[in-house]
Amino acid sequence: MVMKSAKIVEVFSSIQGEGVCLGQQQTFVRFYGCNLRCGFCDEAGKNKFKEYSGKELVKAIIKKNNRVVSLTGGEPLLYAGFLKEVLPELKKKGFIIYLETNGTLKNKLLEIVGFLDIISMDIKLPSSTGGKAFWKVHSDFLKASTRKKVFVKSVITNRTTLSDIKKAVSVIEKVNKAVFFILQPATNDDRVQKIKHIQKFLSVSSSRLDNVRLMPQVHKILGVR
Repeated sequence: MVMKSAKIVEVFSSIQGEGVCLGQQQTFVRFYGCNLRCGFCDEAGKNKFKEYSGKELVKAIIKKNNRVVSLTGGEPLLYAGFLKEVLPELKKKGFIIYLETNGTLKNKLLEIVGFLDIISMDIKLPSSTGGKAFWKVHSDFLKASTRKKVFVKSVITNRTTLSDIKKAVSVIEKVNKAVFFILQPATNDDRVQKIKHIQKFLSVSSSRLDNVRLMPQVHKILGVR
């Protein structure tokens, strides 16, 4: 279904503070709303947004003058119908499209995957989020993402269990053990949590996957958006 407009919290220029593109200057489009409610979410409760038409959003992105556009949120795939109209225009203009997603909406991904370049996919660990598990959903999403450059990120807290880490590793291993797996310590009030079992998490993950990294949210440490 075509969406004529989208609810967007902000469009801004900053550095990418997470994942394999860490430190890269990007234009961020932060979409409003999410289909999940994670306990560590730093966007929960934000209810101010502006309605953008496709043309308005393209114009705002061009104005920021960055080559890479990060679709973030919230959950951008809630607006797949809108993005189907916007992304072809951005690709025509030479933009690189980077999607940040919670990795649960495979059918929405399939609507726009052809226009994407990089996919930053979360695996939500139930012991970290305080919510339900999505192992099969994440597995299906990762399989659908591998036609593009994809990496996986999991937020870890002091509630995170080794069992959940092993299950996340298994999801990645069964698809492609070369996919980057990033363990991201949760950030509270711009301070990175000290995780008790972090060395064990790294050791277990690295024993089964080729590319495992521990990476906090650098933009929070630097005090930028």
